[in-house]
Amino acid sequence: MKFDIIGKRYWWFALSLIVLIPGLISMALQGFNLGIDFTGGTILDLKFASPVTVAQVREVLVDHRLENSVIQLVSTDQAETSNNLFIRTHVLSNDESQILFTDMEKRLGAFEVLRSEKVGAVMGSELTQQALLNLAVVCALLIAYISYRFEYKIAVSAILAILHDVLIVLGIFSLFHIEMDSSFVAAILTVIGYSMNEAIVVFDRIRENLKTHRKTESFQDLVNRSIGQTFTRTIYTLLTVLFACGSLHFFGGESTKNFSLAMLIGFLSGAYSAIFNASPIWVTWKEYDERKRAVLKTGGSK
Repeated sequence: MKFDIIGKRYWWFALSLIVLIPGLISMALQGFNLGIDFTGGTILDLKFASPVTVAQVREVLVDHRLENSVIQLVSTDQAETSNNLFIRTHVLSNDESQILFTDMEKRLGAFEVLRSEKVGAVMGSELTQQALLNLAVVCALLIAYISYRFEYKIAVSAILAILHDVLIVLGIFSLFHIEMDSSFVAAILTVIGYSMNEAIVVFDRIRENLKTHRKTESFQDLVNRSIGQTFTRTIYTLLTVLFACGSLHFFGGESTKNFSLAMLIGFLSGAYSAIFNASPIWVTWKEYDERKRAVLKTGGSK
């Protein structure tokens, strides 16, 4: 199977921009739909007359668009039902709380509100800034390590591909106003690891092929051949993680849907960027340097 990824690289770059630009505009104009872990919310301590399950309570919350709320049973054993439970949801007004309580009593039976109060964010602005700083440090260390293993052009190309994947996930979540919670941070970190691994697999194959590079083979053909040799492996890896995340998304609970959705988007983008962005960026950079050297050499000879 013959690949000409590099020859059509500007089409792939344009496709990435078409997907990225709406997300970037959305992030600039409407921002993100931050969940209660970032913004704070209301915590409810309820005691029911009859035991209830998490699924029963969440079914009621879904009808009030509170499906991402955190529900915790209060029990001394590992039972799946309990009379007491905590609900952590976004900030509810008095009217919203009253409507929720009325519906809950009608569907789950009588209960007593032991506590209802507003609480602060689990992940405050200081913690968020610290996480971003740590992420920047990690990227710098990755660039240093990959530069040592390969070269700095490969390191920067890989980081740009990772940045592409992160922005794709953030842009789609902003564009469709999907709620972000603390698990979203874990999903982003997982996507970064996956994207880095996929990019390095392709670059490692390119490095191996460079050792036996024939002078009759163009540089673009060598990179295309390297991508072709890793293409099957990339598809198999992608399908494996998509099956796992897809099962979690479609058959898991409501509280894991956004977490698994972020990984699904990120893994798809990571597989795409490893093939269609990372190595094409590197080739474009290398060709630019070669043209620049040729111009300087020509100018010097004159």
